[in-house]
Amino acid sequence: MTDTTQPKKELSLDSILESAAQLGMQINADEARRWLNAIQTAQGDDDITMDVKTGVFGHRISMLDFSPAELARFREIGRLVEFHDTPGVVETALALSGSAAQSKIQTHPGDCDYFERVNIIAPTREEACRILSEIMREKALSTLRGETYQLIEVKFGSYPFEVVKEGQTLRAGSPMAWTANEVEAGGIVAELPDGAPVTITWEDAAQNPGWCKLDWVIADPIHQRLANASNMLDVTWEAPDGAITPLDGYLDAYFQEIYLEAESAPIFSKLVKHVSPDVLADYVAAMEKQVQQYLRYTPQNYGKAAKRMYNLFRLTGRYQEAAFLREIFDEPTTILYQVWSLIRTIDDAFKPGATIPLDNLLAETDHLIVAVIQALEGEKETEIVRYLLRLRDLLSRQQVGETLTEQAEAARAEVINIVNNFFYEKMAGLPTIKAYMDEVQKPA
Repeated sequence: MTDTTQPKKELSLDSILESAAQLGMQINADEARRWLNAIQTAQGDDDITMDVKTGVFGHRISMLDFSPAELARFREIGRLVEFHDTPGVVETALALSGSAAQSKIQTHPGDCDYFERVNIIAPTREEACRILSEIMREKALSTLRGETYQLIEVKFGSYPFEVVKEGQTLRAGSPMAWTANEVEAGGIVAELPDGAPVTITWEDAAQNPGWCKLDWVIADPIHQRLANASNMLDVTWEAPDGAITPLDGYLDAYFQEIYLEAESAPIFSKLVKHVSPDVLADYVAAMEKQVQQYLRYTPQNYGKAAKRMYNLFRLTGRYQEAAFLREIFDEPTTILYQVWSLIRTIDDAFKPGATIPLDNLLAETDHLIVAVIQALEGEKETEIVRYLLRLRDLLSRQQVGETLTEQAEAARAEVINIVNNFFYEKMAGLPTIKAYMDEVQKPA
């Protein structure tokens, strides 16, 4: 089992302040010290707390990083992505996850990520899977497209055998990713390895639902901008005897979720009683694996690695490193993290069948360029803005729904590379974080 704690000790800000000064970062030492003191007293892995004023609740460590300033916005978007209860059949608890759940420190979150616990009460597992397939398809079809949103993809089911789809070999057991058109059609058309055509229906997928997730592009109702919104489901079956069984085989941890409504506390409490005793160690192992993925393998993503390292460090006693990363994401310059959201939206817009208006995409690019100009200074600003302007110019010559040209792909890669370098330089400014990254990046 992964060792998830370190001995409690007196923590100093000296190394953090020194590294921050060298990087030109502005740190509120009093706030950082308050956070260090608070997190040392919030180490219980089952320590849930609720803000009685707003009704939001979550793990005490997660609540330290959540600000209710944009709670109305998150609840508004939540009404699009959430599943509804059916008395005696479906119980739900919707939460924020990812950077959206850390809004106190992440002043420029990338996406609107949600996590929803969905408990299905049914006589058999097969019936629970059938109910899940119905409510997921209903949700997808009812939110395919509207004035302020467009469904991009649904993860539902696992391939029962190896197939080839659009030239890509997908092994048996791989998660099935459905486009909006495929959800409407109720089937995914592919080929067997021998070239024979095959169609896997939505009903086929229901037998082994696996990873369940829905992704949209939305026109943010508060910020009047495009944003990526997703809802990751953790689906359980409650049998007549009260036994709780995760349909994907694992009941997820709750260390980075902020639940949006006090009314969902009873279902949350019922489900987390069945979480594995090793839930913290499992979560830490999962974070370590994701950090390795973003640091070791192409394409590297130092921004995403930083966010996972923060989640990892704050739960494993590496509070000084966590405090440093916390300050990085509170810097105005981390507006650059939104570059990845823009890239993701670009990728969605230029998939076959996409209908995201090009004007909206260009407006989003313009917004990011202006924000970068306001946040950065000197050569760094000039370089990043130059690459973003080049990307924008190439996008303006594209047609939505068509594959990106080679020039646009190259510009996209240039933007990603420069943002990666930016985050690496920031993170490597603290010697202990650089040493950690160097260790992770050593050949296995």
